[in-house]
Order: sequence, then structure tokens, then C-alpha cells
Amino acid sequence: MADPAQEEDLPLPASLRFLKNLVTVLTGVMILGMVAVIVLLVVFLNQDRRPVLVHPDVFDIPAGVETVGYSVVNGYTIVIGDDGIIRVFASDTRNLVDEMDLNTR
Repeated sequence: MADPAQEEDLPLPASLRFLKNLVTVLTGVMILGMVAVIVLLVVFLNQDRRPVLVHPDVFDIPAGVETVGYSVVNGYTIVIGDDGIIRVFASDTRNLVDEMDLNTR
């Protein structure tokens, strides 16, 4: 039998060297991928994603008109009054943007 010290000095065959390099590169890519996923999770989960709470009483609705329903869509607050008029307000400035009369349609 050959001496174990002599067996360790033998160079690896080309296919095994390729496989060793491939495993090393793939391990590095997996580590970088995991770091990227963790960084993205930390960045996106720490963003402020609280819902915008808007109450219809803070908008300028004519006296005597009761609110039937309201909704917040894409930065606009839609208030539906019992007079049949849909009022669209900008949520941030609370200014009236548009009115639509349901009785005339």
C-alpha cells in the first residue's frame, strides 16, 4: 500500500478541480443571495405602511347634508351625501376636487 503522505500530495483530476471550484463559487453566490434577501426584508418591513385614517367630518360638507358613505382611494377621499351628490376631496389638502350629482344621471 502507498504511504498516506504520498497520496495527499497527488493533484486532483481536472473534473474534480472543476467540481470543487464550482461548489466554491455556488456557495459564495448563495451567501450573497441570502444577504441580499435579508437586506431587502429589513428595508421593506421597516417602511411605514400604516393605513391613512380619514374621517368625513374633517371635510367641508354643506350644512344639513348627512354622510351616507366615504372611501379613500389613491390619495382622494370620496364622500357620498344623502343629497345624492358624490364629493371628491384631496386627502392631504382637504380641498374639493370634483362633485358628481347622482340624481341627474
